[in-house]
Amino acid sequence: MKQSRIFRWIGAGLCSAAFLTLAVGTFSVATLCDVAQVVAQDEEAGGDEAAASSNEQSLLMWTYTSLGPLYSFVFLGISFALVALGFKYFLALRRAQNIPPGLAEQFETLLNERRFQEAYEMTKNDDSYLGQVLSAGLAKLASGYDKSVQAMQETSDNISMGYEHGLSYVGLIAGTATMVGLLGTVHGMIMSFQVIATSVTAPKPNELAGGISTAMFTTMVGLVVAIPALVLFQVLKNRLSRTIFEVGVISEDLLGKVLASAQKK
Repeated sequence: MKQSRIFRWIGAGLCSAAFLTLAVGTFSVATLCDVAQVVAQDEEAGGDEAAASSNEQSLLMWTYTSLGPLYSFVFLGISFALVALGFKYFLALRRAQNIPPGLAEQFETLLNERRFQEAYEMTKNDDSYLGQVLSAGLAKLASGYDKSVQAMQETSDNISMGYEHGLSYVGLIAGTATMVGLLGTVHGMIMSFQVIATSVTAPKPNELAGGISTAMFTTMVGLVVAIPALVLFQVLKNRLSRTIFEVGVISEDLLGKVLASAQKK
């Protein structure tokens, strides 16, 4: 079970790396195509029409120019982290991963057959959320029901804390993307005001456009990253809450059946 979980994490990382490679490759190819197109237009066309064509930029090239290398790589890194965490916790918080479909039924069957040791060994060797909680409760069963419930609660809290710690980074990404976008907005406006302050005559609109473009595009890209991150954080948080609740209900119900079965013995 532990090896299969490791393989799932590796698969999630490979998917994230593939996504990043695809994004970078697509961006690079599109950028090179734009540059090649402009060069070809300069060589083939002449006069004013060629000059006008060489000044035209695609939206992708304009976005990269406005963001600059620094903001581009920062947002790319943030996006990569978001995709990697999204893959990881969508896999980790699946119901089948935390509450295996046949575990409760097999456990109850062993109880009905009074095979208590086999039931304990089965949960001890199961690294799922439910398996770890049941194993902790059964290990303390000799100390009484209250101790068993307390052990299960502590184990559940420990597992859920690990999940919550990881999910907090998704929320951090949302906040960071927004703040980086705001930083770019302020930076772009400073660039435009600097042109105004240092210009002897009234600056032309195209001289102010660079700073304004930086301000607008960093804000837009920051929101484009932050909004999905916020949605993902809330979805995963709700899924975790539901998993914790279901594990608590199922584990306490099975523990009660263990005690009832032991008393009949």
